[in-house]
Amino acid sequence: MNENEIAPDEQVEEKIPINDKRRFSPDGERIADDPEPKIPVKSANEIKLESALKAETERREAAESKLVGVQAKFEEAKANLERETAEMRARLMKTLEDRGKQAQFNFLTTLLPVLDNLNLAVASSETDPSVDHLRSGVIGTARSFERALIDVGVEPIASIGTDFDPELHEAVDTIPADEDSDGKITAEYSKGYKFGGKLLRPARVQVGKLMAETAAE
Repeated sequence: MNENEIAPDEQVEEKIPINDKRRFSPDGERIADDPEPKIPVKSANEIKLESALKAETERREAAESKLVGVQAKFEEAKANLERETAEMRARLMKTLEDRGKQAQFNFLTTLLPVLDNLNLAVASSETDPSVDHLRSGVIGTARSFERALIDVGVEPIASIGTDFDPELHEAVDTIPADEDSDGKITAEYSKGYKFGGKLLRPARVQVGKLMAETAAE
């Protein structure tokens, strides 16, 4: 035997592939093959509904995306507005403070001549014993102070000879008067003043009052 030959009992059995998909029962009866699954066919109405649903979903997603963008712009505008409001409030407060300081500065400036007149009156009284000169200096100082008040908007309240007004005048006492002077102010003890339409203080006055006549017969 040739050494390259293979003995019959050593030959490898060659397997032939079988592609038989038939199935049989234990009794040898053939089992019917399962029918291939059929792909369901969609109706035109189903296709239409699916198309509408897809379009609606796309519109909803686009609307949500747009809403997010609008919300972001709103938050940005809100933040800008709050910042601008805060800056405007700060500028307004600074302006009011500056105006207040300027008003104080102007008022103090108007008072300086009054102080000058007082100092002149004091200096004059030290060198001149005349009471008339001192009186003139005091009168001049009072006039200067009154002008300073008027310059800043203070208004003196008229009193003597006018009708008594309880909103502007304070009656300190009364004096008997005839019919023409009844209810009229006959004397002023201290001036009253208004500022910006508001009463700073009422004028303290004396008021004429008609006395009831009694006849004794």
